[in-house]
Amino acid sequence: MDERTPLITTVRIAPPRQRYTHSIVRRFCTVALGSSLIALVVVFLLPVAFLPHHRHRRPHANDSAITYSELQTILLETPKEEKAQEWSKYYTAGPHLAGKNYSQVLWTQERWEEFGIKADIIAYDVYINYPLGHRLALYEKKKTKGEVDSWKVKFEASLEEDVLEEDPTTGLDNRIPTFHGYSASGNVTAPYVYVNYGTYQDFEDLINANISLAGKIAIAKYGGIFRGLKVKRAQDLGMIGCVIFTDPGDDGVVTDADGVDLYPDGPGRNPSSVQRGSTQFLSVAPGDPTTPGYPSKPGVPRAPVDGAIPSIPSIPISYVDAIPILKALNGHGPSAKDFNKFWQKNLGLGYKGVKYNVGPSPDDLVLNLVNEQEYVTTPLWNVIGVINGTLPDEVIVIGNHRDAWIAGGAGDPNSGSAALNEVIRSFGVALAQGWKPLRTIVFASWDGEEYGLIGSTEWVEEYLPWLNHANVAYVNVDVATTGQVFGASASPLLNKVLYEVTLLVQSPNQTVKGQTVADVWSGKISTMGSGSDFTAFQDYAGIPSVDFGFSANVNDKKAGAVYHYHSNYDSYHWMNTYGDPGFHYHIAIAKMWGLFTARLAEAPVIPLNVTDYAIALDGYISQVESKVDSAIIGVQSEDEEMEARARPTPASPKGDLSDLKLSFKKLHKAALKLKEVAQAHDSWAAELSEEAGENIPWWKWYSKIKLYYQIRRANDKYKYLERQFLYDEGLDGRPWFKHVVYAPGLWTGYAGAVFPGLVEAIDDKDYGNAEKWVGIIEGTLWKAYGSLK
Repeated sequence: MDERTPLITTVRIAPPRQRYTHSIVRRFCTVALGSSLIALVVVFLLPVAFLPHHRHRRPHANDSAITYSELQTILLETPKEEKAQEWSKYYTAGPHLAGKNYSQVLWTQERWEEFGIKADIIAYDVYINYPLGHRLALYEKKKTKGEVDSWKVKFEASLEEDVLEEDPTTGLDNRIPTFHGYSASGNVTAPYVYVNYGTYQDFEDLINANISLAGKIAIAKYGGIFRGLKVKRAQDLGMIGCVIFTDPGDDGVVTDADGVDLYPDGPGRNPSSVQRGSTQFLSVAPGDPTTPGYPSKPGVPRAPVDGAIPSIPSIPISYVDAIPILKALNGHGPSAKDFNKFWQKNLGLGYKGVKYNVGPSPDDLVLNLVNEQEYVTTPLWNVIGVINGTLPDEVIVIGNHRDAWIAGGAGDPNSGSAALNEVIRSFGVALAQGWKPLRTIVFASWDGEEYGLIGSTEWVEEYLPWLNHANVAYVNVDVATTGQVFGASASPLLNKVLYEVTLLVQSPNQTVKGQTVADVWSGKISTMGSGSDFTAFQDYAGIPSVDFGFSANVNDKKAGAVYHYHSNYDSYHWMNTYGDPGFHYHIAIAKMWGLFTARLAEAPVIPLNVTDYAIALDGYISQVESKVDSAIIGVQSEDEEMEARARPTPASPKGDLSDLKLSFKKLHKAALKLKEVAQAHDSWAAELSEEAGENIPWWKWYSKIKLYYQIRRANDKYKYLERQFLYDEGLDGRPWFKHVVYAPGLWTGYAGAVFPGLVEAIDDKDYGNAEKWVGIIEGTLWKAYGSLK
């Protein structure tokens, strides 16, 4: 034996024995046996294992140790006010701008994992700005005898919010300056003009009054439309800067002028409060403006930002800083009372001597606006938690954003963050008791929402194929509470679930003992627009979404406290003193959110309702048809007149208005047929749900198999229904928005618009294009009809 001798040699001791006389027989037997085993598993064992039966007693026959009723009890009894206060104190203790405060990201992940939820951090490299410096000064030309004219500072705006002894976060050394997200850097000096709310028609009124705008700085009030669209219109008209302030006239009756004490002494607005915020052109597309339609991962190509963000500088200011600037216009140019009724609305500084003249400022007054921003491509971080369910292709996603413009954010967004932690902690308690959901639940703490819904948008763009296949619904809570009035917006598919869960939660504000949230709620559910993280799910991916929370009623002195939106005064102290003392509304939202999620995740038949959607669609068609009727008779309703303030005056009509009117018959017919098949599908689903609640004996295995596949088929129809309303080419001029039923208004930014492509064409008097959109909408209605057959 040497190094060439093999260690193992093959020694043949007999010829191989043939098990079968022919190899084809052998292969056939092998394949047949294997196929039979697979068929047994797929057709019998899987349905028996996965079929959710006898749900009122046990959510899953095979793998859950608690019943659905017990799960509901956990979700109602686990959330605690003191825990929500603990989470709120943490989130609001320091600055957490998008892409900053990574320790808060890790803390969120660690808490979720302590609750028993596996969580990961998903990063994106996004293009955003951070403030470096700013200035706003009013200069006056002084004439001195025998000397050259010189400009002297008449007023220097503080651009700061007062530090309050009672409110610790207002005095943090690292508090965030007042600024606008995605605002342009610049140093401009020019005369200025007061432009009311800065809507399209406000600017048109100024032009019609021969007020020169080009080369000047706009002074606008917050409200009416999204702030970015105010800056955009000023920019389009050749103005070189924009200053936006909050007028207390928009604070209802909770004002200084009405004798209300101001924060911190009372519920009124602190005069130095400033609303920060994004000026991205959100109604064109949200998300990272350099990666429209695809995720902003490292190394991806970057698009130019022209047309997506402003090119002129803008800054937000308080009304106390605005007063000297506005008073300097007194007597110069027309005043608000010389314009229409829309200029005379909510003039809250009259008692301070402001006459609301528009200017321009006289020749001896100019405004110097300085805005220094650093633009960077930097990581931001979503925290994503998962509870895997029995069915991997049916997924519920719920989320809230974590980032804020300020150190606080006790209302926006961290009332929602605190509630989300309590929801996750509650589900963790259920997991510890052996619960496993039927459907997978994904929890999201989004980053970058404030700049432009960035974290959620990039995530949806990255995971779109999976979401399209599996996502049943998205449940969003941005601001859980800033007051006592419950409100919601939703896809009509989810209305039924919302009504159900509001009946299960006790209202913190009871006039009669035992009242639920539903008992004290108006029951109104608004349409989906934009302005929060549901946008990419609903408007881009076609995933039915809902958003809900409590807000204040500033028209009731007893119940309302002014919410200091995007201000340093959106703090833990404000929340615990005026917004939600005791954090009872935080807990009410946590309970509703948990129950809403559990209902979607646990019901054997997905509890959506297509009939509600079909009825809503026919109502939307009639609503748009009324616009056509108004155009035919040449008379606008008050609501239509108000809405028209936000958009351009249309050019000469194109196409035939009468033909357009007739085309609505096709839409009503399609909606009626959709309603018929929707009612049939909902009735069938209700029967299946009832059968699934029965205890089917084991020997009726065929009935179990049949029921399982029927439920799967019914659920697929529910899951994909919203996707039928997507149009691949998107809306005219803003192709990112794919949904033909819902989108934010092009000229309002946040407010929801129904059938936006059709409505925008009618508003433009392009009736030929409107008929094109009638055809597109009709096609989606019939597609939805076909999906339910």
